[in-house]
Amino acid sequence: MVTPKKARSAEPDIANAPARLLDALREKDFESLAEARARCGLTGAEFTTALELLRKKGLIETRAAKARRGPLSPCLRIRGERGYVVAVDIGGTNLRLVIADLAGTILGKWSGSTVNAASPATVVGLIESGVKEIVSHAGLRRKSLLAVAVGAPGVTDSKNGVVLLTSYLGGWKDVPLGRMLESRFGAPAVVENDVRLGAVGERWKGSARNLNDFVFLAIGTGIAAGIYVNGELLRGPEWAAGEVGYLVVPGTSEAGVREGMPGALESAIGGEGIKAQWQKETQRMYGEALHNLSATDIFERATNGDEQAKSVLERSARILANAVYNISVVLNCPLFILGGGVASNAILRDAAETALIEYSQPVRPQLRLSSLGPDAQLFGALRLALDAAEKKIGVRV
Repeated sequence: MVTPKKARSAEPDIANAPARLLDALREKDFESLAEARARCGLTGAEFTTALELLRKKGLIETRAAKARRGPLSPCLRIRGERGYVVAVDIGGTNLRLVIADLAGTILGKWSGSTVNAASPATVVGLIESGVKEIVSHAGLRRKSLLAVAVGAPGVTDSKNGVVLLTSYLGGWKDVPLGRMLESRFGAPAVVENDVRLGAVGERWKGSARNLNDFVFLAIGTGIAAGIYVNGELLRGPEWAAGEVGYLVVPGTSEAGVREGMPGALESAIGGEGIKAQWQKETQRMYGEALHNLSATDIFERATNGDEQAKSVLERSARILANAVYNISVVLNCPLFILGGGVASNAILRDAAETALIEYSQPVRPQLRLSSLGPDAQLFGALRLALDAAEKKIGVRV
């Protein structure tokens, strides 16, 4: 039975209207109220309520601006100076953070190494050091900090802000990172899996802008996916949705995986897996320097005619195509955004698309490179930090 689609309710969506207006204002200032309302897609009641609430909260500014013709028209803009947020991407070797105002304008960037500073307390201390440095340099007030959002590698309970398990960072387990950050900064803290944050970033500012159904597939040292279904980020009841590095597809090992070890797909076409393919293919035909090439270098050699490199590229592309096709069949997903140091390579994308040609039913998924690159996670963290700030202020449900 086919259930008819419900028509949009005639009742105004008052609760979400202020956040929708702020989102539109982060894209541009408006020269008229009519333009702003049209861009937001709000009803008259929704727009009026949003405007009044944002004015009351001191989040927007209305000023008179001379129109090309006719009378003066109001110009709307976000008062970004009303507060600021912190967005953090914690990696296995590096930590990056940005501070932005409420308009989403980046006020400062900072990075530090996590190689010898991987304990939870030390990482929180690193974040605090970076925040202090930017705050001091930008002349910000500490009490104007409204929210912090952090991306962490591994299985992450975003509801409770807990990093459940990761093979990076010295093997964190059940780390209450959100609570630690809130205690340190005195502001709401959001903690999310880093690859899911990449999906959030791509949907906000990247290659999946405003799309409701897509998969952000990150392949670097590890492999994971951030999945949007019907406009909702898929997390799973045990917070492990998207751990596709454990997929078993044609071309990968069928052996069971021990705890803490990489999955079958990750072992085959993660960064180390591709290097292992190359080393097996060449059997030390080359010197040490060429024997330890990165995946990107191997793919480059393939385009230059190296037969062993071509074999590795074709095998990797076939395995990637198998994984993408299987995921697309389960989710009926039309689009895959490829990110990470390995997957964001156009050479691999093109070879995988060739392999996907024979898989056209029920739908052939499209492969698109990330437009945000390594900043996808930071943009995702910034998006969630702004959402958390709006909840704190009282303009987002």
